[in-house]
Amino acid sequence: MEFLQSINNIFWGWLVAGLLLGTGIFFAFRFSFPQIRYFTQLFNVFKNNKKSTNEKGVSGFGALCAALSSQVGTGSLVGVATALASGGPGAIFWMWVTAILGMGISFSEAILAILFRESNGDGTYRGGPAYYISKGLNCKPLAIAFSISMIIGMGFFYTMVQGNSVILATTGVIDIHPALVGLILVLLVSIIIFGGVKRISDFASFFVPFLSIGYILLSLFIIALNVTELPAILSLIIKSAFNFDSAAGGAAGYTIYMAFRYGVARGLFSNDAGNGTTPSMHATATVNHPVTQGFTAMFGTFFTTIIVCSCTAFTILLTGALGSGHTGVELTQHAFTLGVGDWGKHVVFVAMVLFGFKSVIADIYYGEVNLRWIIDNKMITQFYRLLCCALVVFCGMIPVSTIWELVDFAAAMLIIFNVPALLLLSKYVIFVLRDYIQQKNNGISDPMWDYASDVKTRIKNK
Repeated sequence: MEFLQSINNIFWGWLVAGLLLGTGIFFAFRFSFPQIRYFTQLFNVFKNNKKSTNEKGVSGFGALCAALSSQVGTGSLVGVATALASGGPGAIFWMWVTAILGMGISFSEAILAILFRESNGDGTYRGGPAYYISKGLNCKPLAIAFSISMIIGMGFFYTMVQGNSVILATTGVIDIHPALVGLILVLLVSIIIFGGVKRISDFASFFVPFLSIGYILLSLFIIALNVTELPAILSLIIKSAFNFDSAAGGAAGYTIYMAFRYGVARGLFSNDAGNGTTPSMHATATVNHPVTQGFTAMFGTFFTTIIVCSCTAFTILLTGALGSGHTGVELTQHAFTLGVGDWGKHVVFVAMVLFGFKSVIADIYYGEVNLRWIIDNKMITQFYRLLCCALVVFCGMIPVSTIWELVDFAAAMLIIFNVPALLLLSKYVIFVLRDYIQQKNNGISDPMWDYASDVKTRIKNK
């Protein structure tokens, strides 16, 4: 495990983090800062995307909620706590940077996912990086490498960290065997995942908004109780990110490194920008124009990290829980206990169980989509689902640090395979965005995309 940790330190110390942030900066300029230019439209598109353009299809809002099922989850409660415990308050600053730059990456991923998706034949669609890499770049080896990483990384490692967090949160308040918690979780997850993408979307559309709002409101209540300390906390986050305190001497570089390393890694874990996971959900959306789903994807990144993760971070820092020695979900539970009393950890327990539950569902689906791209066989797909579920049962008996190292390694592989493809395919995003802008300039309030035409042919002819 020390070898894997060393590899991850190289990846997240400069290689993957640099690739991710560099791409975010490049896209910001290439797409004319869509996260700023179209920020108000991130909220307006919900009015048009609440219903699917196809009765049997998935709405843009439903696809967002399904994507948020993995975004707003363990990363928002556990990832933030882990980032703070390992990288200090400065890690939060780098999480914010990752989210702001990641919004442009999410925008690109969602548009490409819709452009190069495939029909399931029942009014629903499937897609994602494997599809836009193979169709857009005509590079099947790269698509296969990404798919294998997704099948193992999301279906196995990500699912394990989600399940592990649920088990730890449960055993922290209830005297129960970890394996039994895992078994109950798997039984509930099976009801949803064996029902197909439409059931996942419908479940998430109903469930995600209420759960997220409830968690945010409680966090804001604790923040309001300590609001006088908020300016000092904001100052601490900024100073810790760059370590302006010259008295720190030689330790400054190490402190900045740890804040950067864990801030970027956990920031990505919270919003998934660049690792190619959420495009699989956005590809299912039946919307009038791909750009509107791109706006929706940007909102997901913003909401997850800038809003939900910040609520967790401020709660932990304002209550003074960071110095308690806890980490992971136990740190978040301790912060809420300090904030509102003993019942606070029970609230986090409920939130973690529900967040983790829906995250497991989404992560298994992501792996399944990529498995079906390689081998579209119903028996193999069912076996894969069962194998993922089995790992959830036993993940509570695996050390948390080991699972997180596996997750970081998997995330690095996904980014290394996905982000270069996004860069090479950015011309399609530009073409689609210009089509949307032109229709808007022509007075069309709700632009339409011609899905019957081939985007590659259109660009060639143009």
